Amino acid sequence: MKQKIQFNASLELQGLIKEWEHYLMYEKRYSAHTVEAYMRDLSFFINFFENPDLAFLSSMSIRDFRRYISHRASKNLEKSSLSREISAFKSFFKYLNKTRQIKNTDLSLISMPKKAKIIPKAVDADAAFNILDEATEITKSDWQGLRDRAVLTLLYGSGLRISEALNLNIGDIQEGSLSIVIKGKGNKERVVPILPATHEAIKLYLQAVPYPFKNGDPLFVGARGERLLARIIQRQMQKIRLAMNLPDTVTPHAMRHSFATSLLNAGCDLRSVQELLGHASLSTTERYTDVSLEKLKTEYQKAYPENPKKI
Repeated sequence: MKQKIQFNASLELQGLIKEWEHYLMYEKRYSAHTVEAYMRDLSFFINFFENPDLAFLSSMSIRDFRRYISHRASKNLEKSSLSREISAFKSFFKYLNKTRQIKNTDLSLISMPKKAKIIPKAVDADAAFNILDEATEITKSDWQGLRDRAVLTLLYGSGLRISEALNLNIGDIQEGSLSIVIKGKGNKERVVPILPATHEAIKLYLQAVPYPFKNGDPLFVGARGERLLARIIQRQMQKIRLAMNLPDTVTPHAMRHSFATSLLNAGCDLRSVQELLGHASLSTTERYTDVSLEKLKTEYQKAYPENPKKI
């Protein structure tokens, strides 16, 4: 059970923290999960100091910020976790500066820890199609297998996040349409392609599902007719991995990675891939070029081994 988030600070500062929380939720439109993470990370920062108030935050020097960061780093946090915590209190200070509650410029001198470069793990085309076939074989009922295949086809064929696929409703995908409007992170909308194979997979699922639907109902449902949860698809993918002896890197999200790398391998430009994936930053999309280069290196080594046999 998670501990309740508390801030040991002056009443004035606690009030401003509540205002910032409201700002994140209703102006920035962050998800409840993201806002909770920001608040928890900020609480570590605030509670490190002794009952701070607004005047204290305004007078903080770079030495104070570094003292806190050193303290958190001593807890053996992952660099990604430490970066997230720094991002949280920097965001709070930015809000206070913007609303003219304080003016502290020392924070701008704090840099983020360098993260290890992580290359997304994609699934090659043959394995992806085998996964789609296996999805219909491992379920308790035929309609659930067709449902799982349709969900994974959307991830692989349209590059959706699993949450985006499961948030779709009846009527969102029009029969014969070549594209669909997706509402992604931060409620940002983007247009993604819908392949004939995806239409066919969804059609077969809808013909088999035992529940009646009307426009606006969840497109993908669980055993009791409620909106399908991501953990169900993740659990099914785990079963597929075991059945096919695939590595742990083969996840539902890996199917989305495959969509991106397939586009890049086919010569699609980065900006277009960024739009299709719904990435806010091009640097996020650029990670996929490393995947393509890794594949190119592998194929080159197959063709030109270091110690070729003499003919």
